[in-house]
Amino acid sequence: MRALCWEGADALSVRRVPDPELRNAHDMIVRVRRSVTCGGDLPLLAGRIPEAAAGEVLGHEFVGDVVEVGPDVRRHRVADRVVVGASVACGACWFCRQGLLACCDNGTSGGAAEPEWGPPTAGCYGRPARLGGFAGGHAEFVRVPYADVGAFAVPAGVDDDRAVFAADAAPAAWHGAELGGIGPGDVVAVWGAGAVGQLTAGAAVARGAARVVVVDEHDDRLRMVTRNPGVEALNHRYVDVLAELRERSGGRGPDVCVDAAGPPAGPTRWPTGEPDGGVALREAVHACRKGGTVVVLDGGAGFVDRFPVGAVAEKGLVVRGGRRAGPGAIPELLNRMARDELVTEHLATHRLPLERGADGYALFRDRADGCVRVVFTP
Repeated sequence: MRALCWEGADALSVRRVPDPELRNAHDMIVRVRRSVTCGGDLPLLAGRIPEAAAGEVLGHEFVGDVVEVGPDVRRHRVADRVVVGASVACGACWFCRQGLLACCDNGTSGGAAEPEWGPPTAGCYGRPARLGGFAGGHAEFVRVPYADVGAFAVPAGVDDDRAVFAADAAPAAWHGAELGGIGPGDVVAVWGAGAVGQLTAGAAVARGAARVVVVDEHDDRLRMVTRNPGVEALNHRYVDVLAELRERSGGRGPDVCVDAAGPPAGPTRWPTGEPDGGVALREAVHACRKGGTVVVLDGGAGFVDRFPVGAVAEKGLVVRGGRRAGPGAIPELLNRMARDELVTEHLATHRLPLERGADGYALFRDRADGCVRVVFTP
């Protein structure tokens, strides 16, 4: 089959690779209909993940048709159209039984994350095998382990370009709103106007937030943000963000601050070009009101220097992280999509055939031509 593979720093190609096969009784094989770029791919694309090897198949957000099922798969049949959650979880380990599917002990094909994070979390499609990943969705076919746990039927009225965002972008955003405990009357600030940032803002509105402000430096993305009723935009290049947020929150600061700025595309990082990737997070900590909550959805930086831990302690902040949500929220998000309560296809600003995957990632990495996400069709 054809697949978009990592070849080295800033080098991708479409290769012929072996077709996936069932390895376990709970596996299934999916023929991909759509896959989409994600900011979580950028560190790998840039060559900042030393565990990567040439030939790794990229992509962890995809929707497709079931073409083969293992004997223990109960919820899916051949020809079902499904969206597959980015996290690979077994559904049976201690963490899964606590509802922490993204922390699964068994949904991993490796265990090299310990030096950076401690024990490995759930595996993810399109990640190097030594980081517990699985062959990705930028391909014609994908093996889906634990199919009854991580794959979900797409309602008939939800098209592929909408459904594909239920794999990771929408669950991550709604998980972030949940981690923040966002509720009626809250003032919420979100750093980053990419797909996850925009969807986080929408989730905050849906949960009853009184005011939602998105901070970014790209005017085209901020214009997209303000199409969502109840969401305001701040371009940090033109205003004092901390002063503006205090002004818009009665002088206290936002109740919940979310870092959804995403990992750096190259050697520097938005907004000030600092290499450690912690600028948005530091600003979120300083902006948040006393006793508030800071949510970290940016999983790009393994280590961040100059983190203001003193401000966290003195202000009594709660800091919660959750880059990848488990797949548990996907059915409800698909239902919202079916009711037109969750619209995501506008985030697919560019659509390309898989053969142009390298061009698509260059557009996405450079945010060229107003690119937010690129959707590939095998």
